[in-house]
Amino acid sequence: MRNLALSTLDRVSLTERDLSGEPSGVTCLAVDLDQNALFVTTESHDTTNDADVHVSICKITHEEEQERISLVTSFRTPTTLATNPWSADSARKDSHIREHPPEVLSLHVATDSHSLVVITRAGDITTISLDENQSTAEVVGSVDGGVMGAAWSPDDTLLVLVTGEDKLLVMTSTFDVLSEGPLHPTEFGEDAPINVGWGAKHTQFHGSLGKAAATSSIPPTAIGASPDDDGHVRISWRGDGAYFSVSVLEGANETETRPHRKIRVYSREAALQSTAEPVPGLEHGLSWRPSGNLIVGTQRFGNIPGQTSAAQNLDVGSGLGPGREGRHDVVFFERNGLRHGEFTLREWTPEGQTTSERLKWGYRVREVGWSSDSNVLSVWIEQEDGDVVQLWTTGNYHWYLKQEITAPGQDGTPGRFTTVQWHPEDALRLILITSSEIIQRTYAWDIISSPSKPPVDSGTVAVVDGASLLITPFRTQNVPPPMSAHSLSLRLPTSSLPGILKRSSTPIHAAFASSRDLLAVLWEPGVLEVYDLKTRLGAGRGKVMDPVSVWAGPVREDGSSNSHRQVVFDHSADSETAVRLAVLGSGSASDVVTILELQSSESRTAEVLLPTHNGRLVAGQGIFWEAPDGQLHEVDAENNDPVEVAQFPEFCFWTAHALVTDDTSEGGTTTTPLYIGLSHAGKLHVTDGQATRALASNVNSFTTTSGFLIYTTTAHLAHFAPLRELMSALKTADVPLPESETRRVERGSRIVTAVPSTMSLVLQMPRGNLETINPRPLVMEIVRQDIDSGNYAKAFTACRKHRVDLNVFVEHNREVFIKGIPSFVEQVSDVDYVNLFLTSLSQGNLPPELISRICDEIRVELERRDLKEYVNSILTAHVVKRPPDHEAGLALLLRLKESEPNLVEDAVKYIIFLVDADRLFDTALGMYDFSLVLMVAQHAQKDPREYLPFLRELRALDHYYQRFRIDDHLKRYEKALTNLSLAGPARFEEAMAYVEKHRLYDHALLTWRGTERYESVLDIYGDWLFERRDFREAAFVFRQANKPQKAMISHEKALDWQELFELAVQQELSLEDLKNTAYRVADDLISKKRTSEAALVLLDYAKDVREATIALIEGSHFSEARRVIVLHRRPELLEEIIHPGSLECRSRIAEELGEMRDQLRKQLNRVRELRVRKIEEPDAFYGVEDTDLHNVDVMTDISMAPTTFTRYTVAPSAVSKASSKRSSRSKRKLERKVGSGRKGTVDEEEYLLKSVSKLVTRCNTTQADSTSLLPHLLQFTEEHRTEAASLQKELEEFAVELTEAVDEIWKKAAENQEGGEGANPSADSWAARMEAHEKRKHTNPGDTVPKPDLAKQEWKLKLLDVR
Repeated sequence: MRNLALSTLDRVSLTERDLSGEPSGVTCLAVDLDQNALFVTTESHDTTNDADVHVSICKITHEEEQERISLVTSFRTPTTLATNPWSADSARKDSHIREHPPEVLSLHVATDSHSLVVITRAGDITTISLDENQSTAEVVGSVDGGVMGAAWSPDDTLLVLVTGEDKLLVMTSTFDVLSEGPLHPTEFGEDAPINVGWGAKHTQFHGSLGKAAATSSIPPTAIGASPDDDGHVRISWRGDGAYFSVSVLEGANETETRPHRKIRVYSREAALQSTAEPVPGLEHGLSWRPSGNLIVGTQRFGNIPGQTSAAQNLDVGSGLGPGREGRHDVVFFERNGLRHGEFTLREWTPEGQTTSERLKWGYRVREVGWSSDSNVLSVWIEQEDGDVVQLWTTGNYHWYLKQEITAPGQDGTPGRFTTVQWHPEDALRLILITSSEIIQRTYAWDIISSPSKPPVDSGTVAVVDGASLLITPFRTQNVPPPMSAHSLSLRLPTSSLPGILKRSSTPIHAAFASSRDLLAVLWEPGVLEVYDLKTRLGAGRGKVMDPVSVWAGPVREDGSSNSHRQVVFDHSADSETAVRLAVLGSGSASDVVTILELQSSESRTAEVLLPTHNGRLVAGQGIFWEAPDGQLHEVDAENNDPVEVAQFPEFCFWTAHALVTDDTSEGGTTTTPLYIGLSHAGKLHVTDGQATRALASNVNSFTTTSGFLIYTTTAHLAHFAPLRELMSALKTADVPLPESETRRVERGSRIVTAVPSTMSLVLQMPRGNLETINPRPLVMEIVRQDIDSGNYAKAFTACRKHRVDLNVFVEHNREVFIKGIPSFVEQVSDVDYVNLFLTSLSQGNLPPELISRICDEIRVELERRDLKEYVNSILTAHVVKRPPDHEAGLALLLRLKESEPNLVEDAVKYIIFLVDADRLFDTALGMYDFSLVLMVAQHAQKDPREYLPFLRELRALDHYYQRFRIDDHLKRYEKALTNLSLAGPARFEEAMAYVEKHRLYDHALLTWRGTERYESVLDIYGDWLFERRDFREAAFVFRQANKPQKAMISHEKALDWQELFELAVQQELSLEDLKNTAYRVADDLISKKRTSEAALVLLDYAKDVREATIALIEGSHFSEARRVIVLHRRPELLEEIIHPGSLECRSRIAEELGEMRDQLRKQLNRVRELRVRKIEEPDAFYGVEDTDLHNVDVMTDISMAPTTFTRYTVAPSAVSKASSKRSSRSKRKLERKVGSGRKGTVDEEEYLLKSVSKLVTRCNTTQADSTSLLPHLLQFTEEHRTEAASLQKELEEFAVELTEAVDEIWKKAAENQEGGEGANPSADSWAARMEAHEKRKHTNPGDTVPKPDLAKQEWKLKLLDVR
């Protein structure tokens, strides 16, 4: 679908002053890639000495946007004469050599030696150094017999020559001969086909040609040369330099009675590989495609004009190919010499023109050539009225004629080219040379597509194919190329043609209008024709389009035929009656824009001169022109001075202008222009005139549509960038470019066009086929627009077609959609569509309350419209609610059961389809309506044996007991208990058993509150609490149930002794029972370390002072014990209980101090040892593993020797065993082991610090106990006072030792430990987790474990210090 568009046009004219002589014409060309320069040769003959020719070499460079011409050197060289002895078979060749060729056969730039190499037909090889200021020509050698053909290899290392002595020479770049052989070998070559015995030709399959192809054969006598053959040798190299082909005119021999062309293929070492099959009428043109798959030639068919049948020899024919008269094909050969297809040239003899002896058909093909990227084939055609170069491309096995270049003539004489050559690096630059002018034309691939906007967007694309435009509107159909929906034949009235345009040539450009269905076609001489396509957008049987020409004529009123290359419509001026177009042409020194306004039958033109040449028009809302440096100018016919509006960083051949509408803070809208450009390097730029951003650097195509910039990249992705977000990114330069949605496309895909109305994007694959996709961003944009405009039917259809979640109606704007539900139901009125929408709500991520709200709104609207018609939709609304309301749906069926039995039957089937039949059966059963249950069961096809006995059993029960059984069956236990409570007092015991079975105590309390059975329920509830060992709660429940005995037992179990004895006294418990209860409670309190409370119970309720004193002494309450003894006048208990008790307490404290001292010293020594080892042997302490283990993410279950990593989990002597099937219990056990502080693990130091912290806490507790003991020891016997002094001293010494140890342990290390950063393994890998764990272990444990504080010394007695 792509066309060749002329990008730049440069002309250089050579004058007599430039050549320092009188030239006869420019004859040869060479390209210097290093200096980006051209070298050309001109020849002039000396009138006094016709044996010599004067050759001049000029250099053409591009400097400061001007072409600079300089003379390199000039020299004389001998000419080739007809009497030259090397012309051994001049008689044979003379009939085919129609003109005297130029003497310079080859001009080449040798990059290694930086010199020019000139090869003449006389055989001289001349070199000119380009490094010298005064370049001189030096003949380095001559070839005997002259040179008939020469060609350099693509890598400049080899030179192939064909001499006048019919020899083939291969030389090095220093002109050393590598090979010499005959030009006309008789053998086929090394790749000669081998007969493997698969049968003769007539037994083979010949496809569509049929059996006639098996018997058809051309006798050797019928193979001849074309009268247009110039007789010269052609040499062409393959692109990689591995092979070259030679086309030579063979003479008559024993088997071939007439001259004919043969193509031979040679290897780089000049070894013959193959000889092409004989082709009648094969001509001299030859070119090997750089990609290497095809060798191109031309072939004539039919009879020779002007010759009689006798002259053509009826037996052997004319020597041309058999076929239609005047047929002229471009034929292809493979490297093995076999034919590989062809296509027919579209050339004809103009009416009224007579053929000549020189041009039998009125024209001939001079040369053929390939562009360096193998995509474009040039065919140089010589006509009587001037030369033409045709540019052909291929796609989907069809050859398109894309461009025709006419040679410029002078003073009414036909224009002639002397050389046509493609640039060796710039793939689409073609260099054409006339006798006095060098023309460089650079092309680019472009797509001619319609920019029309909805609702009239047709998505029309035009493809140039000679004098036809292949047009397809992709909105209605996708026609695969080379076919098209309509072929528009271009025929211009002769009255409107300038004098130079003698034939209906291929147009150079075309463009579509945006608001009207118009197409403008432009020819290079400045002829324009505008068509009204009349495209049918809707469905129907009529024509897809019926184009009508509405205007045709020259663009410029003066009729000048300067080169015109582009036409665009001004989209801002399109209307039903007026059209404005802009045509870009080339002036003498700069570009010229001709603005053409068409209104009805009238036209008006205006010209605007632009600052420079080789710019490009930008289609949009206005007329814009882009300069070669990327500047964008707005062109106005009234103001001849273009105004700069924006700037691209570089020249962008493919451009677009879009208007972006944005909301303002005041509630209005603003429109901002956005310019988009794609350079030849693949960089996509956007600018608003103030700022410029580059979106990507690997873009191969783009388009704008529906508020999106869509572009494809060489990474095979299609990007969809919202224009509003791009505009916001331009306004804030610091904001990164927005992340656009992407979609993967086929490799090499390019955008053809986008059709917003059908939400489609048309892509073309590299092989030429088309693919239409519906990208999700385009679909969602159109769907949202339709929802905003209230066109719910169109949006719903689009969602169904493109599988879009229907929740988009709600998610886009919830409140607006809810308000528009009546309109939605009116437009989407089909029951199935409503059901589909409701079902999709339940499958999305909408909040449950929103789903229920929408379902209720739709249900109400459907019930208002027609309950009977929308009964299924109403049922769906009940079912999809969150939570589902099945009962409401079944209740609706009950309402319709009497009036619409047939409708209810279908509705029941439908709701069974929506909901599980068993669940629906249970719901119907829970409504206590047996008729509804039977209806559901019958339509659900349930087995009657499963439910009828159960229903009969239920029917026989009482009303409430029946409901109880139903609710119990449905596991609605609370509701079942309620119905059971209403079944009568006789069912109370069953109800209590039901409560206990299902633990419905709370509901039972609510049910029987305020009744005479309430205390019984409380009693059962209390028993259940007592069983759960919730004694305190059970006690209060028993008290509410008037069960004091159970309450007392519960209080005793809960150790609530105050409430227990309160209740015991109230129940007038006997003194003996009260005393026994006191002893039991006191024992339990002592076991719970509540000794003071136990002593109080013993004193108050057991009246036992001795046991109370023992309890107080056991709890170290010496002061209280002495008070009780004095209060109750029991002094004997002082020596009997308190004195030995205090000594026993002192021994216990001394024992604890000894244990704490031993623990502190061991742990302090171990900490010191670990810290020394950490400093002296860090690798051994932390464990340094092989770094290759960091890439191991999977550990096996095989037992292995422990590594240094094992130290993080187990002791060194243990062997780690990993198991993927370890139970949760064993995992918890393993977690407790990890970091438990066992010796040898890395967690040991941290464990020791935590242990010391606990030791400090224990010491503080011991000091508190000593505080209550020391004063009493001091008041007793001498033995007690001695023990008191000893205890205080031991406490003080241990406190000092502990303080010093804590200060030492938590002292900051002198140097910080540094850990190097290694590789960064994957965050989820085993190595990463181990590395993080290791870093944590490198942290000083003193920083993670807080330093403990030792209590202040308030326990000391100064009196003991005095002692």
